[in-house]
Amino acid sequence: MSPNPSKWKTITSEHVYETPIFKLLRHRREHGQRGVRDFYVLNAPTWVNIIPLTAENEVVLVRQYRHGIEDFTLEIPGGMVDPEDESPIAAARREMIEECGYDSAEISELGRVNPNPAIQPNYCYSFVARNVQSVPQPEQEGAEETEVVSYRLAEIPRLIRSGAISHALVIAAFSFLHLHSPSEL
Repeated sequence: MSPNPSKWKTITSEHVYETPIFKLLRHRREHGQRGVRDFYVLNAPTWVNIIPLTAENEVVLVRQYRHGIEDFTLEIPGGMVDPEDESPIAAARREMIEECGYDSAEISELGRVNPNPAIQPNYCYSFVARNVQSVPQPEQEGAEETEVVSYRLAEIPRLIRSGAISHALVIAAFSFLHLHSPSEL
Protein backbone atom coordinates (compact mmCIF):
# COMPACT_ATOMS: atom_id res chain seq x y z
CA MET A 1 0.00 0.00 0.00
CA SER A 2 1.35 3.42 -1.00
CA PRO A 3 1.50 6.08 1.71
CA ASN A 4 0.70 8.79 -0.88
CA PRO A 5 -1.29 7.31 -3.79
CA SER A 6 -1.05 9.21 -7.06
CA LYS A 7 -3.42 9.60 -9.99
CA TRP A 8 -3.09 7.67 -13.23
CA LYS A 9 -2.42 9.64 -16.45
CA THR A 10 -4.72 8.92 -19.39
CA ILE A 11 -2.73 8.18 -22.53
CA THR A 12 -5.65 7.28 -24.85
CA SER A 13 -9.44 6.83 -24.63
CA GLU A 14 -11.51 4.77 -27.02
CA HIS A 15 -15.26 4.08 -27.36
CA VAL A 16 -15.59 0.29 -27.34
CA TYR A 17 -19.39 -0.08 -27.37
CA GLU A 18 -22.45 2.15 -27.16
CA THR A 19 -26.06 1.51 -26.08
CA PRO A 20 -28.96 3.92 -25.42
CA ILE A 21 -28.13 3.91 -21.69
CA PHE A 22 -24.32 3.73 -21.49
CA LYS A 23 -21.07 3.84 -23.41
CA LEU A 24 -18.22 1.45 -22.71
CA LEU A 25 -14.85 3.21 -22.83
CA ARG A 26 -11.33 1.79 -22.71
CA HIS A 27 -8.79 4.10 -21.10
CA ARG A 28 -5.10 3.29 -21.47
CA ARG A 29 -3.51 4.81 -18.37
CA GLU A 30 -0.03 5.15 -17.01
CA HIS A 31 1.21 5.23 -13.42
CA GLY A 32 4.72 6.02 -12.24
CA GLN A 33 5.07 2.80 -10.21
CA ARG A 34 2.44 0.56 -11.78
CA GLY A 35 3.18 0.97 -15.50
CA VAL A 36 0.60 1.10 -18.31
CA ARG A 37 -2.76 -0.69 -18.11
CA ASP A 38 -6.21 -0.65 -19.72
CA PHE A 39 -9.22 0.33 -17.64
CA TYR A 40 -12.87 -0.01 -18.72
CA VAL A 41 -15.45 2.58 -17.76
CA LEU A 42 -19.24 2.56 -18.21
CA ASN A 43 -20.08 6.14 -19.07
CA ALA A 44 -23.71 6.74 -18.10
CA PRO A 45 -25.75 9.93 -17.82
CA THR A 46 -26.57 11.54 -14.50
CA TRP A 47 -29.29 9.68 -12.58
CA VAL A 48 -31.95 10.93 -10.17
CA ASN A 49 -34.38 9.52 -7.68
CA ILE A 50 -37.06 11.15 -5.56
CA ILE A 51 -38.93 10.29 -2.36
CA PRO A 52 -42.58 11.32 -2.81
CA LEU A 53 -44.15 12.05 0.62
CA THR A 54 -47.85 12.74 1.06
CA ALA A 55 -49.21 15.17 3.66
CA GLU A 56 -50.09 12.05 5.71
CA ASN A 57 -46.42 10.97 5.72
CA GLU A 58 -46.87 8.12 3.28
CA VAL A 59 -44.16 7.30 0.77
CA VAL A 60 -45.34 6.62 -2.78
CA LEU A 61 -43.28 3.74 -4.16
CA VAL A 62 -43.13 1.86 -7.43
CA ARG A 63 -43.02 -1.93 -7.62
CA GLN A 64 -41.40 -2.84 -10.91
CA TYR A 65 -39.75 -5.66 -12.79
CA ARG A 66 -35.98 -5.28 -13.17
CA HIS A 67 -34.25 -7.23 -15.92
CA GLY A 68 -30.85 -7.22 -14.18
CA ILE A 69 -32.11 -9.36 -11.29
CA GLU A 70 -35.05 -10.87 -13.19
CA ASP A 71 -37.43 -10.00 -10.36
CA PHE A 72 -39.52 -7.20 -8.90
CA THR A 73 -38.14 -4.40 -6.74
CA LEU A 74 -39.75 -1.82 -4.48
CA GLU A 75 -38.33 1.60 -5.35
CA ILE A 76 -38.89 5.31 -5.35
CA PRO A 77 -39.31 6.93 -8.77
CA GLY A 78 -36.07 7.58 -10.60
CA GLY A 79 -34.16 7.40 -13.82
CA MET A 80 -31.79 9.22 -16.14
CA VAL A 81 -31.49 12.94 -16.65
CA ASP A 82 -32.59 13.30 -20.27
CA PRO A 83 -30.98 15.87 -22.59
CA GLU A 84 -34.20 17.92 -22.60
CA ASP A 85 -34.33 18.10 -18.77
CA GLU A 86 -33.31 21.53 -17.49
CA SER A 87 -31.69 20.14 -14.35
CA PRO A 88 -31.55 17.05 -12.11
CA ILE A 89 -34.46 18.41 -10.05
CA ALA A 90 -36.56 18.82 -13.21
CA ALA A 91 -35.71 15.24 -14.21
CA ALA A 92 -36.67 13.93 -10.75
CA ARG A 93 -40.01 15.72 -10.91
CA ARG A 94 -40.65 14.34 -14.41
CA GLU A 95 -39.81 10.81 -13.27
CA MET A 96 -42.16 11.13 -10.26
CA ILE A 97 -45.04 12.25 -12.47
CA GLU A 98 -44.34 9.59 -15.12
CA GLU A 99 -43.76 6.65 -12.78
CA CYS A 100 -46.30 7.15 -10.02
CA GLY A 101 -48.62 9.97 -11.08
CA TYR A 102 -47.79 12.35 -8.22
CA ASP A 103 -46.43 15.90 -8.21
CA SER A 104 -45.38 18.59 -5.75
CA ALA A 105 -44.09 22.15 -5.75
CA GLU A 106 -42.05 21.33 -2.60
CA ILE A 107 -38.99 19.48 -3.90
CA SER A 108 -35.58 19.73 -2.28
CA GLU A 109 -32.24 18.07 -2.92
CA LEU A 110 -31.00 15.59 -0.31
CA GLY A 111 -27.57 14.78 -1.74
CA ARG A 112 -25.70 12.91 -4.45
CA VAL A 113 -23.65 9.73 -4.65
CA ASN A 114 -21.35 8.02 -7.14
CA PRO A 115 -23.27 4.80 -7.95
CA ASN A 116 -20.10 2.78 -8.64
CA PRO A 117 -16.93 4.92 -8.83
CA ALA A 118 -14.77 1.92 -9.72
CA ILE A 119 -16.28 1.76 -13.22
CA GLN A 120 -18.74 4.68 -13.57
CA PRO A 121 -18.09 8.45 -13.54
CA ASN A 122 -21.74 9.54 -13.13
CA TYR A 123 -23.72 10.77 -10.13
CA CYS A 124 -27.14 9.96 -8.74
CA TYR A 125 -28.96 12.91 -7.13
CA SER A 126 -31.61 12.22 -4.48
CA PHE A 127 -34.55 14.50 -3.79
CA VAL A 128 -37.58 14.58 -1.50
CA ALA A 129 -40.97 15.90 -2.61
CA ARG A 130 -43.29 16.86 0.25
CA ASN A 131 -47.08 17.10 0.19
CA VAL A 132 -47.33 15.23 -3.10
CA GLN A 133 -50.73 15.00 -4.72
CA SER A 134 -52.10 12.70 -7.36
CA VAL A 135 -52.12 14.10 -10.90
CA PRO A 136 -53.20 12.54 -14.19
CA GLN A 137 -50.56 9.92 -14.93
CA PRO A 138 -49.17 9.86 -18.46
CA GLU A 139 -49.64 6.67 -20.41
CA GLN A 140 -46.76 4.27 -19.74
CA GLU A 141 -44.36 3.90 -22.61
CA GLY A 142 -41.47 1.59 -23.29
CA ALA A 143 -40.83 -1.63 -21.43
CA GLU A 144 -41.50 -0.62 -17.81
CA GLU A 145 -43.89 -2.86 -15.89
CA THR A 146 -44.93 -1.02 -12.71
CA GLU A 147 -47.42 -0.87 -9.84
CA VAL A 148 -47.78 2.15 -7.52
CA VAL A 149 -47.94 1.36 -3.79
CA SER A 150 -47.74 3.43 -0.59
CA TYR A 151 -46.20 2.78 2.83
CA ARG A 152 -46.02 4.88 5.94
CA LEU A 153 -42.63 6.58 6.20
CA ALA A 154 -42.11 4.91 9.58
CA GLU A 155 -42.26 1.49 7.82
CA ILE A 156 -39.31 2.21 5.51
CA PRO A 157 -36.54 1.06 7.91
CA ARG A 158 -38.34 -2.29 8.34
CA LEU A 159 -38.69 -2.67 4.57
CA ILE A 160 -34.97 -2.01 4.14
CA ARG A 161 -33.95 -4.39 6.96
CA SER A 162 -36.17 -7.16 5.57
CA GLY A 163 -34.78 -6.78 2.05
CA ALA A 164 -38.13 -5.70 0.59
CA ILE A 165 -36.29 -2.52 -0.45
CA SER A 166 -32.89 -3.63 -1.76
CA HIS A 167 -31.96 -1.11 -4.45
CA ALA A 168 -28.74 0.58 -3.23
CA LEU A 169 -29.60 4.00 -4.67
CA VAL A 170 -33.05 3.94 -3.03
CA ILE A 171 -31.44 3.08 0.31
CA ALA A 172 -28.97 5.95 -0.25
CA ALA A 173 -31.90 8.36 -0.77
CA PHE A 174 -33.55 7.25 2.49
CA SER A 175 -30.19 7.55 4.25
CA PHE A 176 -29.93 11.15 3.03
CA LEU A 177 -33.49 11.80 4.23
CA HIS A 178 -32.54 10.44 7.65
CA LEU A 179 -29.46 12.70 7.76
CA HIS A 180 -31.61 15.75 6.93
CA SER A 181 -34.56 14.81 9.15
CA PRO A 182 -33.53 12.15 11.71
CA SER A 183 -36.87 12.23 13.52
CA GLU A 184 -38.83 11.30 10.38
CA LEU A 185 -37.36 7.80 9.92
